[in-house]
Amino acid sequence: MREILFRGKRIDNGEWKYGYLYGIWEQGYILWGMTNNVPNMVEVDPETICQYTGLTDKNGKKIWEGDILEGHLDDKFPEDVTREKVIWHESGWKTEEPGCVDKEYLDEFDTENFEVVGNVYDNPELLEA
Repeated sequence: MREILFRGKRIDNGEWKYGYLYGIWEQGYILWGMTNNVPNMVEVDPETICQYTGLTDKNGKKIWEGDILEGHLDDKFPEDVTREKVIWHESGWKTEEPGCVDKEYLDEFDTENFEVVGNVYDNPELLEA
């Protein structure tokens, strides 16, 4: 069974909040979580809300919508890096590389060969060619 989790950047301090999407409050969204067994709700920027894909990268780190994955796919050229952005597209979690129109399903190959190096909100420069 897949965990349905969300994250978003807090309105008050810009920090990431992880938990459950609760609803709309004064045009913002609330993420609900537990802190020391006490319900904790905060308003987050709706532009930053991302869903957990249910998958982890090669290091066991959770992969979220909007994350940037990086992999070194050719041992002969370790300086060559491939970066992909995680998106929801049509019928599933996919990745897209900068400058490419094709989108590939996020799958076992990605989870075994790529690691999360940032996200499109905090590190957009990682996707620049």
